Amino acid sequence: MAAPSAAWPSPPRSRARRRRRFMSSASRPSRPLKQFQKNTTGWKNPREPMQDQEDRLMSPTAPSPRILVIGTGDTKSDELQFMASVIEEAGGKPVMVDVSILGDPPYVPDYSRHDIAKAAGTTIEAIAESGDENSAMAGMAKGAAALTKRLYDDGLMDGVIVLGGSMGTDLALDVAAILPLGVPKFVVSTIAYSHLIPPERIAPDLMMILWAGGLYGLNSICSSVLSQACGAVVGAAKHGTKSDRKRPLIGMTSLGSSCLKYMKYLRPELEKRGYDIAVFHSTGMGGRAYEAIASQGGFAAVFDFCIQEVSNHHYDTVVTSGPDRLENAGRAGIPQIVAPGAVDMVDLQAWRPLPEIFAERPYHAHNRLIGSVTTSPEGRREVAQLIGRKLAHADAKVAFLLPTEGIQEWDKPGEPLHDPEGLAAFVEEMRRAVPPSVALQEVDAHINSPAFSAAALAVFDRWVAEGVIPEGRP
Repeated sequence: MAAPSAAWPSPPRSRARRRRRFMSSASRPSRPLKQFQKNTTGWKNPREPMQDQEDRLMSPTAPSPRILVIGTGDTKSDELQFMASVIEEAGGKPVMVDVSILGDPPYVPDYSRHDIAKAAGTTIEAIAESGDENSAMAGMAKGAAALTKRLYDDGLMDGVIVLGGSMGTDLALDVAAILPLGVPKFVVSTIAYSHLIPPERIAPDLMMILWAGGLYGLNSICSSVLSQACGAVVGAAKHGTKSDRKRPLIGMTSLGSSCLKYMKYLRPELEKRGYDIAVFHSTGMGGRAYEAIASQGGFAAVFDFCIQEVSNHHYDTVVTSGPDRLENAGRAGIPQIVAPGAVDMVDLQAWRPLPEIFAERPYHAHNRLIGSVTTSPEGRREVAQLIGRKLAHADAKVAFLLPTEGIQEWDKPGEPLHDPEGLAAFVEEMRRAVPPSVALQEVDAHINSPAFSAAALAVFDRWVAEGVIPEGRP
């Protein structure tokens, strides 16, 4: 068997006993698992072929939620086995997934490191010889994500919890991102909430818990954290409300009512018509969740009236929902009614100094976390062109409503972000930028006026009458 590349760091002597390199599970004796507390038998798993494991997981006689427990069993076996026993005690069924690279764990996982490498289209030997720990863990992340997606598609898992330091967290982000919104996904991490984690890699509904004091071995602090995390993922899998989808789901984007107000009028009117309404907060993660559901074709139609995240991403702020904002609904063939709510502003962290590019622009602190700065007339023209390019690729009907008297509450006479020149520049450029495939409708009103909401509802009702949008249900 080929040895790992010299570039791979040697394990510390204290952990060398856990790293029996490249030894297959079949060639190792099965070991009893440690009992972690009184009346807790720990996680037990018979040695069985992978297909038998999956048949067992599919058994309709076992109502316990099946929770994937993912981690490097060669270095964190005590912690992972402890998590398995907590999940079992809470009424779940732990499904152990080992993502070790250099050694096997002292227990038999449901899915071994060899299975993970195979899911990545390679072998564990090739991954270990890839040259450095970054490349190797990227390979394991690819395999873990592929296996997780297959188990979800086959109905063999109900939730996932991943344990890790920076390496395991890197892998966990890929695993969480592969699963749809609503599947419980938890990460217990030594770098939870840190600036090391880029917002664009965070799944919209990912639960992240700081693994305090747990880097090397169990103790009273980290055991408490792990117990709570495992109880949470089992509880989420048991008690998550399943959508019956009796009513067609309408997606809507907005900011809070201090800035945008149309949802106060539109939501009750749409509910009267027999629709379920989901309003997403367009402050980065909300837009990410909206786009995730749109990409899955989860909406009957959308009112995408707050596209400020397009401007945020254009100016490279942290309040971003990614480069595909305003694109997924169109790709999925979802009818869209779009308006440029708050796109004249860029959101920033209120607790940091303003970037130099915005130093002379009007600024409004919404709270101690987030503030908004207005863009220049030229900047608004650039964003208008970007909006037009994004809408041009839609595969379903799109109407663009253009309110000519203001696109957020603070752009009114006497308000801190009022900028008639900037608004005029945006409206003028938007008229040119809207592609021929999109129906442009100017509304001589402010976006927060009843007249604007009435115009939007009229488009919606017309599309329902034309069969573009399915009828609501009582």
